[in-house]
Amino acid sequence: MATLTIRLPDDKHERLKNFAKSRGISVNKLIEELSTIALAEFDTFTRFKALAATGDPEVGLQLLDKLDAETR
Repeated sequence: MATLTIRLPDDKHERLKNFAKSRGISVNKLIEELSTIALAEFDTFTRFKALAATGDPEVGLQLLDKLDAETR
């Protein structure tokens, strides 16, 4: 496991401490959880971009039209 040192404004540090306290966890655990969420979003976006680059735009638009028709 690595150690990470970051610089934050004092007010942001206080808000993070209050946030962690409200959830009953340490600031360290809060940052770990938030970084997991951020990385999952990044991985999803990266995968979407890779798949979109290999896709057919016309087929994609047809699928969106079909979805619109089904949700009306």
